[in-house]
Amino acid sequence: MFTRPAVCSPARRRVARQDGPVLVCCGLLTLDVVQVVDRLPGPDEKVVARSLAATFGGPAANAAATAAALGVPSRLVSAVGEGPLADAVRADVAAAGVELVDALAPARRPGARPAVSTVLVTAGTGERAVVSTNATALGGLLDDDVDVGALLGPLGPRDVLLLDGHLPGVALPAARRAREAGCTVVLDGGSWKPDSAETMALCDAVVVSADLRVPGADGDVLAAVAALGPRYVARTHGPGPVEVLHDGRRSSVPVPVPSRVVDTLGAGDVVHGAFAAALAQGASYAAALERAVVVASRSVEHAGARGWAADGA
Repeated sequence: MFTRPAVCSPARRRVARQDGPVLVCCGLLTLDVVQVVDRLPGPDEKVVARSLAATFGGPAANAAATAAALGVPSRLVSAVGEGPLADAVRADVAAAGVELVDALAPARRPGARPAVSTVLVTAGTGERAVVSTNATALGGLLDDDVDVGALLGPLGPRDVLLLDGHLPGVALPAARRAREAGCTVVLDGGSWKPDSAETMALCDAVVVSADLRVPGADGDVLAAVAALGPRYVARTHGPGPVEVLHDGRRSSVPVPVPSRVVDTLGAGDVVHGAFAAALAQGASYAAALERAVVVASRSVEHAGARGWAADGA
């Protein structure tokens, strides 16, 4: 039976940070400019938005905030940069209870700015359209001699590393360092990237989207990913059941039906954050995924990827 994990207060998070396991999320942090519209505009057409919000986003960032809201101390390693936009992003991440570590050294990378995403959410359906500078904003910004150990901080066997594949030059050495420390390594496989195969080989668990395709493999995505090394592979399908392949055994996990759909933005990120957070709390893979789909289903009932936590749902 599905149960709703409790939302944790900031004060409780500070206490937990001293003693409990830590989730380290390594990947993309963006400034999201979100506008709610009645419908998407056509070519050469303008529409008036119902509302406007500017906040942080990105798979790793949303996952870290999800874990923090669930009571698991989280550290986000990402590329932030400097300037007013970077300052606003830092303040917003701190307000979510997430420790932020900037992988960019301003002295060596002057003028670097955070990635920006423009998001249009359609009222009534919660569907979203996204335009982002993700890849171009991060490409070439990280040095080959980045001290990954210093970025990650101290790690132990109870900690979890979650990668989203969006931080070139850091993800692979981070996964290696985590494996050496005995951590559980998890990958958010939203899309196939040049180093995905090498990264997956270092992972214990990989949760991919329905859109992911493995180059050169047939239609069995679960088997193709599992063949690369991870013992636990799951594939989400939006509101549909999650496919699972665990140590050669197949199963599925149903997703609870939300009472309403307000906004699907970041629901996949919530799945990954809640899954990794549950693993850090000692849950099995199966129990962690069941918890994660409950939280994700709850998240679409609220605006934004973190509205469910802010509303105390």
